[in-house]
Amino acid sequence: MKFLLDYRIVFAVYLIVTALSAYSKQSRGGGGYNNYLIFKNVFFNTSQEKNIFLQYPDLFTDSNHYGVFFSTLIAPFAMMPDWMGAVLWNVANAIVFLFAIYKFPFSNKKKALFAWLCLQEFITAALYFQFNIALTGLLMLSAVYIYERKETKSAIAILIGTFVKIYGVVGLSAFFFIKNKTKFIISLVVIGILFFLFPMLISSPEFGVQSYMDWYVSLSEKNQANQVLGNRQDYSLMGVVRRVVGNADISNLVFMIPGFVLFMLPYLRCKQFKFLPFQMMILASTLLFLVLFSSGSESPTYIIAIAGVMIWFLMQKKLSKIDIGLLVFVMIFTCFAFSDLFPKFIKEDYFIKYSTKAIPCIVIWFRVMYELLTKDFEKDYKLD
Repeated sequence: MKFLLDYRIVFAVYLIVTALSAYSKQSRGGGGYNNYLIFKNVFFNTSQEKNIFLQYPDLFTDSNHYGVFFSTLIAPFAMMPDWMGAVLWNVANAIVFLFAIYKFPFSNKKKALFAWLCLQEFITAALYFQFNIALTGLLMLSAVYIYERKETKSAIAILIGTFVKIYGVVGLSAFFFIKNKTKFIISLVVIGILFFLFPMLISSPEFGVQSYMDWYVSLSEKNQANQVLGNRQDYSLMGVVRRVVGNADISNLVFMIPGFVLFMLPYLRCKQFKFLPFQMMILASTLLFLVLFSSGSESPTYIIAIAGVMIWFLMQKKLSKIDIGLLVFVMIFTCFAFSDLFPKFIKEDYFIKYSTKAIPCIVIWFRVMYELLTKDFEKDYKLD
């Protein structure tokens, strides 16, 4: 059993699973592989100056919702044969995620546990070639680099996530912990300008600017489309309430405004800022908040939230029966919600209908907020 707590073993398992699942999906086609076709054509459509947010049914189903900057990230993979590009794309995402775990201020044993506990949700995202895997890693790295006082690297991690999927902007939740704020802001501005311009190198300035405008329209339309009862989107706090009461017209703002106020309250505890466990718990809260307050959250998005859950769990100095019970609750009803653990009728008639995948993480988020507002992070938590 001891070898299972060697993070290098579980990291190797991740890479093997990632490569095999990607190759299997690509060779058989299917829904997950369609995402890769969308992604690679972001590059080709950008280079041909074709609207990257339209549907191209002769190439793929559905449409792209990533920013035009994504064309520069996917470019090397898009130019490979599909079987190679798809596999290496998934492996690259996994490496970002695993590198973030490696950089965590946890003991090697806890790094291994973190990876094992995230594996099921990681597989769910990997089967759909999701950038959410890399985004989770980037958000964790943005915080780690602030702890390490590497402000420029933190800014790069935040900006990559933001320019691809806008969600990366929540990496700014660690801003108050930055020692050299001037360096961070300058890095953010300069690198942000470069990232803004990068797609224009393979298209044109006019196309690049228009694509950013089109992106806003695309995201606005997607947000409205997500708020439909019974679809496979909106696995969020809002989605749970909307589906339980049967009213799809309840505005996101009803939840987001009080949710954001609660999210910000721990920042009033300035004396706790210097303690690394407090900063880590803010990261856990951020990862959960991002998923739970987004109508675009779907099953593969939950790798982000589960990473937040595991940060909270592994920092507990003394695990209570409640803590362990909450972890089991999350593993069964979030991580394995759409696995063969449950029969099809339960998944369709209850889990999808009521967005129940979100419920365990909602409970954990409120628990995290309680701890952020009441605990002494100098004494009550440990990272080793």
